[in-house]
Amino acid sequence: MQYRKLRVIISGGGTGGHIFPALSIAGCLKSLNPETEILFVGAKGRMEMEKVPAAGYKIVGLEISGLRRSLSLENLKLPFRLLSSIRKAKRLIREFRPDIAIGVGGYASAPLLRAAQSLGVPTLIQEQNGFAGLTNKKLGGRVQKICVAYEGMERFVPADKIVMTGNPIRSIIVPATPEMKEAGIKEYGLDPSGKHIFIVGGSLGSARFNQCMKEWISDGCPGLDGVDVLWQCGKHYRPDIDRFMDEQRTKNPDVARHIHHSDFIGRMELAYAAADVVISRSGASSVSELCAARKAVIFIPSPNVAEDHQTHNAMALVKKDAAVVVKDAEAMEKMIPTALERLKDPARIARLEENAGKMALPDAAGKIAEEVYKLIKG
Repeated sequence: MQYRKLRVIISGGGTGGHIFPALSIAGCLKSLNPETEILFVGAKGRMEMEKVPAAGYKIVGLEISGLRRSLSLENLKLPFRLLSSIRKAKRLIREFRPDIAIGVGGYASAPLLRAAQSLGVPTLIQEQNGFAGLTNKKLGGRVQKICVAYEGMERFVPADKIVMTGNPIRSIIVPATPEMKEAGIKEYGLDPSGKHIFIVGGSLGSARFNQCMKEWISDGCPGLDGVDVLWQCGKHYRPDIDRFMDEQRTKNPDVARHIHHSDFIGRMELAYAAADVVISRSGASSVSELCAARKAVIFIPSPNVAEDHQTHNAMALVKKDAAVVVKDAEAMEKMIPTALERLKDPARIARLEENAGKMALPDAAGKIAEEVYKLIKG
């Protein structure tokens, strides 16, 4: 297939789980034809407005937000913001003249894809989760293609539009080599003679994970012998965790030196490589990356997500004996003990790693890019 120059709008964001797949798709389209022009559309004030320009792409922000879970006057503004965002999206489409519009989820996807459909622009959705969100379920009947990562998605969207592609992830996420493991241990200052747990709360951090860690550390880290913990706490929580760890270094320096915390993990491939067990939320990108990295993982699905989709994501792996799940409500008592128990069972770790690797769907971005060209050609 010859890959001609395209003009592509990619909309969505809000969390790394939407942004990083979008950037992967953009990078793949640019690799097929470097002259392809890509415009991102996001929600003002959200993470994409920082991460997308940092990756070298232009982004335009819409005044759009989600429905608040609590009673709020902000919810009354939502219909007006949606209409305003659709009008602005139509102006952007008329000015940019895209060949296709791609939605990756997040607040900006709905108005942009609705505007594109009303103007006759082909549309494609990339649904990352095992349970389709409300926006994608509503838009699914009108888009040309829906790229998914889980089986059984015909429950939510038309079966004839579904293509199994997997979730786009960073190309650097691969099964660890001995050299990568050594580099990861060195990068994060871990003890090379011990076992390692990596706790990652998603791109924004997890208040629950941080609470569990603080309680465990305050209790003297029972079961820590021969174990180092790499703890990604999130930018918002970093000042509080810094103060807490400073206190612990004074109270119990022998314990605190085995805990390594950071707000953001820049070399995720090395952190995965260094870890014997990973504790993670089960957002779509996290699940896909952990499968690609072939890691033994304990998922603690976030209860604060639409349609409880993180539980659906995690259970898809549990059914294949490729992961372990701990409920969020039980995390305080079970999160760390479950990880420490896994470290005592190398055979179980090896089985989880093998089965997770079997669920990996490589080159998802490339498969989505092929669908883009098929749509435009068709």
